[in-house]
Parts: sequence; C-alpha cells; structure tokens
Amino acid sequence: MAPLSPRRQARTASHHRSPRADEAEIVLTRAEIVAETIRQRAIAGKLRPGSHLSEGALCEELAISRNTLREAFRALAREGILRHEANRGVFVATPSMSTIIDVYRVRRMIECPALAQAHPKHPGVQHMREAIKAAEIARDAGDWLGVGSADIAFHAAIVELADSARLSRFFAQVSLELRLVFGLIQDPEFLHGPYLSQNRTLLKLLEEERSAEAARSLETYLVQAERFILAAYSRVLPE
Repeated sequence: MAPLSPRRQARTASHHRSPRADEAEIVLTRAEIVAETIRQRAIAGKLRPGSHLSEGALCEELAISRNTLREAFRALAREGILRHEANRGVFVATPSMSTIIDVYRVRRMIECPALAQAHPKHPGVQHMREAIKAAEIARDAGDWLGVGSADIAFHAAIVELADSARLSRFFAQVSLELRLVFGLIQDPEFLHGPYLSQNRTLLKLLEEERSAEAARSLETYLVQAERFILAAYSRVLPE
C-alpha cells in the first residue's frame, strides 16, 4: 500500500482527534482572546496596579467560562502583568523600582538608535504626528489617560522607524509594563503634561533632518522621565 501524502496524513489525524483535544484547543484560543482584551485594558490605563480582578464579573461580562478566564490569567501572570495571591485572587501587578529602571534602560536602548537613524519621510513619522494630534485632542478634553495612551503610541512610532517587526513586538510588551508604571502615579495630568511639548520638539527635529540631535534629546528626555517617575513612585510607597 502506498504511503499517505502529508495532506492526507493531517486530514486522517484530524479525524482521530478526541473531542476533549478539540475542546482544549477552543478554550486556549478563547483564552488568548481574553488575555489580549485584558492587555488592551491595561495599556489604556483602565486597570490600575494592585487592583483586584473579579472572576465572576469578568466571566459574565465577556461571556466565558472560568476555565477560559483562568487560562488567560495564567498567561498574563507568566508575562508579569497579573499576580495570583493564595486565598485572595488575581491582581494587576505592581511594578517595582527595579522594573521601572529596567523599562527605561530598555527604552533608551531601543528608541534612541531608532530615532538617530530615521529618515523624515518614513511612515512612522506620520504615525508620530498622529499620536501628537491625538494627545492634544485628549488633553483639551481633559482625558489624561487618553494622553498617556497617545504618548505610548508616539514612542511605538519611534520604534517603528527601526523597520524591525521583532523590536516593535518587543516594545509592545514594554509598553504594557510602562502603562502599569504610569498607573502608579495618582495625577496623570502631572505625569503626562510636561511631555507633550517635548514630543513635538522631537518630531520637529526629525522633520528638519536633525535625527542625531533628536536622539540625543530623547536620551535626555527618557533619563528625566525615569527620575521623575522614580521620585513620584517613592512618594506613593507604603510606609
């Protein structure tokens, strides 16, 4: 008898899959969708560090089973976004001072070289413009969480200038941790207000083909932002 072709082998294997295996795959797929929903809420600033996530409320809101939700929770815990406390439940992770320092170190390593080598006609530059406009609209509406989201989008656009899909994916994870860092500060206007004009300055330097100067300015900007957040964080630490 002739051996089965790879296509027929796959089809035959799929016919012999157990219903339990199919169900597990569906749960995993749903869990990935749920995990991404929670990630986006964290990025948007809707989940504050230390806040408790209610299984019952989320299951009802998202129309999912507890098994699906718990699989999503496990994935997010592995990423450091959530933490589980025995007999208490699941909470949004609270970044440590070492996490803040590491996030800003990584940002300088990624963003500054991307900006230094950027061309003013790169599509990412237009995304920087759009992020600044979104931030200004949010500021005028008094939506400072929206300003924070636009600021993250501005810096994601800077990373885009490097033309590396891997770097952009990595920065998406960094951005999630960054939003949790932002969530430690009680006054988002105090946090985000000073950086609107600095973002516009970076864009102007890049548009004028002064990318090396823009990168040096960004380096200073990120060092100042790190010090600002560390100082603010030290004030909100419990005694």
